[in-house]
Amino acid sequence: MVGWATKTAIVHIVDDDRDVRQAFARLMRASGFEPRAYDSAEEFLAEVRESPRTCILLDITMPNMTGPQVLARLNERDIRLPVIAVSARDDEETRAWTRSLGARMFLRKPVDDQALLDAINWVVDSVAAR
Repeated sequence: MVGWATKTAIVHIVDDDRDVRQAFARLMRASGFEPRAYDSAEEFLAEVRESPRTCILLDITMPNMTGPQVLARLNERDIRLPVIAVSARDDEETRAWTRSLGARMFLRKPVDDQALLDAINWVVDSVAAR
């Protein structure tokens, strides 16, 4: 039987910037994660389901629906996947808003690769340990 520590984690990447999305997906694949990339919040929300060893890498400033609005929709649907919020916009209001809606971490773009990988491992492992 395969234990939690050896299962690949799924990382949902929600970012309207194609280059950022592709770079995150490449990093995830190279690091042994299974990336699932979405170019819009609407596309992501249509497909996301609660599942073990899964987290969300969520851009905060997207057109049509912001990251905090996505978090609110996830909360309404009782989907409690851990979220790592990322944004070029780094101010206390944005950080407080994302925290109040349940984001586990906030990282400023451009994101350091190792910091991102550490954050993903931390949020996935913290949920698996419950």
